[in-house]
Amino acid sequence: MPQLIMWKNRELDKMKRDIERLMSRLRNDFGLPFQRMERRHPHIELSETEDHLIIRAEIPWVDPENLDVSVIDGVLTIKGEAKEEAVGNGGEQVTERVYRRFSRAIQLPCKIDVTDIEATYRDGTLLIVMPKCKPEAVREIKIKIT
Repeated sequence: MPQLIMWKNRELDKMKRDIERLMSRLRNDFGLPFQRMERRHPHIELSETEDHLIIRAEIPWVDPENLDVSVIDGVLTIKGEAKEEAVGNGGEQVTERVYRRFSRAIQLPCKIDVTDIEATYRDGTLLIVMPKCKPEAVREIKIKIT
């Protein structure tokens, strides 16, 4: 089942990137004097090792101080806010201010140890490493027959 979820997320992310690329080309073809933020939601990649779940989120347009990462009941949530101001000078002075918020929730495919989660942000990429919980030992119960 995790492979199906990962495949679905990859396909949706690919479709979002294609739409964003199309919108960017339309803006460029019509000669707008400013650039808008291209991505409204981060591109997220989930990978898994034997001991860890690893999330990579590409969000170069967000200041790391404006990011919030939480795990509640097996759902990882990444929230952020981006602010951008663009000034164009094509005969007239044009200023555009864009404020965007995003929230992305990911159902985790297994239980994780929330006490040892590590998150780092470098060069526009948020990396979250989450250790998996150890499987519970099988407990056998003897039944007394009376």
